[in-house]
Amino acid sequence: MLDLIVTGLLCIASPEVDQKLVPDFSPEFDSPKLEVIEHSNFQKGERLEYEVSYGWITAGEAIISIEEEQHEIGGRNVLHVVGEGNSLGAFNWFFKVQDRYETYLDEEGVFPWVFVRDIHEGGFELEQYYTFNQYEQSVSTDKGEDYEVPVGIQDMISAFYRARTLDLEGMKPGDTFELNAFVDEEVWPLQIRYDRREVKKVGLGKFDCLVFTPVVQEGRIFEEEEDLQVWITADQNRIPILAEAKVLVGSISMEIRSYAGLANPISKLD
Repeated sequence: MLDLIVTGLLCIASPEVDQKLVPDFSPEFDSPKLEVIEHSNFQKGERLEYEVSYGWITAGEAIISIEEEQHEIGGRNVLHVVGEGNSLGAFNWFFKVQDRYETYLDEEGVFPWVFVRDIHEGGFELEQYYTFNQYEQSVSTDKGEDYEVPVGIQDMISAFYRARTLDLEGMKPGDTFELNAFVDEEVWPLQIRYDRREVKKVGLGKFDCLVFTPVVQEGRIFEEEEDLQVWITADQNRIPILAEAKVLVGSISMEIRSYAGLANPISKLD
């Protein structure tokens, strides 16, 4: 359940990636130049913690962080992002969740080179290991399958960081943005609509926010495509402070519990 919220948010990680399993992605002579995204929205050491509630009951927690250590893939600097989602309290008795995700994110291009997923939800378990060859627009899976993908393809976690770098200058209510992400061996067009700007009060205080509606997959968990709303800080960090979702049975929310290591001042009003 927690990973479905993360997918809807474009926000929210398997064991440490064995660098011997990462192919050499050094460019060929005629390889296209990779995109460079100028941004200052996040940095190493950033850590965001959230409380996940089902109705009025605290159901779990989600933590996503950019690790401090330095990594290189194909001679390029990458950020190591780790996300975790865990059930808490009584929920462990009937639906225990232990989810981990990792992505190795290109510092300059804000796209992934490696994605790892290890989830345990009730009796369901799934492991995935994807390598992204951004030079050739292809993804290789741990099943030995290769897929052609669009330029700048994202994964479930990297899409969250790429979305934070989008140019919002002159944005008007109703404007939409789209990112392509490789999820479960498919390319998903992730659409996000800007709704409004408002002050939102949560447990940590009041924040000046931008409100977005990600278009989600109806029928599986959500009843309608627009049953998820996300409040993002109206500053250069652009971190989610609250997400609220109507699901087929009840409602789920994810509220920020703590934040640290932000790259910029936050739009907190008290």
